[in-house]
Amino acid sequence: MWCWCFWMTNIFIVLLYLRTCMGQNFSAIFIFGDSLVDVGNNNYITSLAKANYEPYGIDFGRPTGRFTNGRTITDILGHSFGFKTFPPPYLAPTTCGSVVLQGVNYASGAGGILAKSGANYVGRISMDAQLDNFAKTRLDIISIADAPVARKLFATALFTVTMGSNDFINNYFILPGPSNSVPPGTFIQTMITTFRRQLMRLYDMGARKIVVTNAPPVGCCPFEKDINLSLGQECVAFQNILVQKYNSRLKHLLIELTTTLKGSTFIYADLYHIFEDIIQNYTSYDFENVNSACCHMPGLHNGLSPCLPHATICQDRSKYLFWDSFHVTETTNFIIAKSMLDGDSNVISPTNIRTLSNT
Repeated sequence: MWCWCFWMTNIFIVLLYLRTCMGQNFSAIFIFGDSLVDVGNNNYITSLAKANYEPYGIDFGRPTGRFTNGRTITDILGHSFGFKTFPPPYLAPTTCGSVVLQGVNYASGAGGILAKSGANYVGRISMDAQLDNFAKTRLDIISIADAPVARKLFATALFTVTMGSNDFINNYFILPGPSNSVPPGTFIQTMITTFRRQLMRLYDMGARKIVVTNAPPVGCCPFEKDINLSLGQECVAFQNILVQKYNSRLKHLLIELTTTLKGSTFIYADLYHIFEDIIQNYTSYDFENVNSACCHMPGLHNGLSPCLPHATICQDRSKYLFWDSFHVTETTNFIIAKSMLDGDSNVISPTNIRTLSNT
């Protein structure tokens, strides 16, 4: 990636940076994923998955490409560990030079574990392509400092991976589609086999502290409810059952990788459990609505369209679980981030991120 900015080449400055950020527990944050954590990469590609217009970002101060009204899960986690700025989108022209030492965000709306997932949105950056981009950043960091310093930075950095939803929503559950003829178990096995290879590649490039989120209950999002109106306010059970089967396989995969890859810690963050608890006990979270999107679009649950410019939005976003047809509000992101940061083994295992930061 060509950079129009000044490269910091003094290794002593880099070492000073590393010493300073050690006080933050993590040296940097590198983020991979889909629209739940995209902070603007899709602004730079031709894609139907865009969030760089109002009312997106209404509580962030401006639309940035984040698919929510405010901050993402990883934005909140970064601030919790003392990072003054958010890891920037990889494709932004200013993401170069010493900027990359604090971490980079590679996430892309509609991206998936499988390359074909999200093809209905045309442009998107799959997990494999995101890893290709990180490989370039890795070489940039090595050229700024040297290999031993870069190795230390990666070993003490937090890596987060939020993938899987689009492989179901924008691949397997699309009707009609080629995936329909594939048995669910075969499709899930393909996801797990592909994800294993990708996570091992991330490890091979230096990642050691890796937090992987499972897939949330996609059958509960406003879009899926609106195309299955016969269920009323109920979630789509078939979809959630398949997601749970994938999640079970994913948890075992992460245990296997931690056991076999020397020096690694793969953390399983249970988004499904967090969402399920919010939906079942929403009043205890001070929510009033967990069925409909805050952004008012067509559909009984406001879920048949993305949130478009000039749409009417709910007055109090803090009372809604969902922001639009697929994505959650900043308030929900705070709950998720808090659970990942300090939660018990019911929501994140074998340890939470705060404990991980001290190892």
